[in-house]
Order: sequence, then structure tokens, then C-alpha cells
Amino acid sequence: MSKIMTFVFGLISYVVFLGAFLYAIGFAGNLFVPKTIDSGEPGPPLGSLLINLCLLSLFAVQHSVMARPGFKNVWTRIVPKAIERSIYVLLASIVLLFLFWQWRPMTGTIWSIENSIGRWIMYAVFAAGWLIVLLSTFMINHFDLFGLQQVYDHSRGTNPAAHDFKTRAFYRFVRHPIMLGFIIAFWATPDMTVGHLLFAAVTTAYILVAIQFEERDLVSAHGDTYKAYKRDVGMLVPKPGGGVSRAPTAGRTS
Repeated sequence: MSKIMTFVFGLISYVVFLGAFLYAIGFAGNLFVPKTIDSGEPGPPLGSLLINLCLLSLFAVQHSVMARPGFKNVWTRIVPKAIERSIYVLLASIVLLFLFWQWRPMTGTIWSIENSIGRWIMYAVFAAGWLIVLLSTFMINHFDLFGLQQVYDHSRGTNPAAHDFKTRAFYRFVRHPIMLGFIIAFWATPDMTVGHLLFAAVTTAYILVAIQFEERDLVSAHGDTYKAYKRDVGMLVPKPGGGVSRAPTAGRTS
């Protein structure tokens, strides 16, 4: 691939990701978008449950398998290394958009907050969760995380920067603020339906499992430095008196 084609591909992948990210906010929050987590006519409960579990599993498998170093080593023998991350981001975004499209509503009510102040508080927490996600990506390297840095470096003929450790904001207090933000956003709703509960519970379980693989890879990549970081900083909840002066800004493996 030419340098221009590589950069255009990376840019397209990023735009698709951005669209999927913004749609995810509307989908989970039942806001603004045509198809949300609770919109549409409910179908048979068992059929809806099985379809939704398959959709969530599809995303989990794609997202985890393609993030592992062993897969990347094989994959980059087939595709140019400069676009490996962009392909990952593009496919993850497409799978996520497919999930939104095919999601089956399950509208039984678990809880519904009627008080207007309570509803606004929930929406504020929901917004805070997404803001944590977005800000956390910039506290590492947002454009590296989503493939633009790699194609930009390739277009200039420069080598990508090494993934090192630095102190940066949220990462001083929790090791995975991006995942924490997602969990907050998925659970913070004034109207919890069966379908929303399924989505929140399964994605939370997936996050907890995926973090274990992620941390195993990070220990392999950074050794005792990351082990010390694990000891001093909580995974998703700050430790009392915790926080360190060294936190990963580009040590991601997924």
C-alpha cells in the first residue's frame, strides 16, 4: 500500500470508530439515535436473549483475539504493520454497529426512577462515565490507540514511538480508567430494562475477564515496572492511599 492509501485507510477507520462511539452513547442512553437499547418491538424473550448473547459474544471474541500479541505477530505477516491497528479498530467498530442494528429489545422493567432530580443525576453519572472514557484515551495516546498515529508515522517515513510509562491523571489512581468509564456509563440509567441489564452485566463481565489478559500482556511487556504499578494502584477502584508517580501512557496491548 502507498503511504497515501495507508493514511486514508487509517483516517476512514478512525471516522468509522468515531461514528460507532457516538452512536454507542445514544444507544446505551436511549438518546437521539434511531435504534437504541430499548427501542423497537420486543420479540420472544428466549430468542431475544440468545440473539443478544451471540451479538455480545461476537464483539468480545473479535475485540479480544485481535488484541493479543500472538495474533498480531501472525496477522502482521499478512497485512502491513502500519495498518494493523486501523484494521482492528475498523472491524471492532463494524461489529459494534452490527450489534446496535441487530439488538433485540427486552423491555421488562428492573427499575425506573420517576423523580426528575434523580433522573438528571443518573444522566449526569452516565455522561461522566463517557467523559472518563474519552479523557482517558487522551491521557495515553488517543491517536495511537485508534490507529491514526501509526499511519501518520508511516506516511512520514518515521518509526513509531516506543510505548513507555509516565504519570498521567486518572492512571495514577486506577489502572484501567477507560474500562471504569464504560462500566459507569453502562450501569447509570434512570430506566433499567431487562435488555439493558443484560447488556451492562455481560459487558462488565467481559471487561473483568479482558483486563486479566490485558494485564498478563502488560506484565510480559513491562516486567517488574508493571508489577509494581499493579501493587500500588487499584484496577478499577482507587486504593486507599494509593497512586504512584509512574503510570502507563502507551502501554496498551488491546
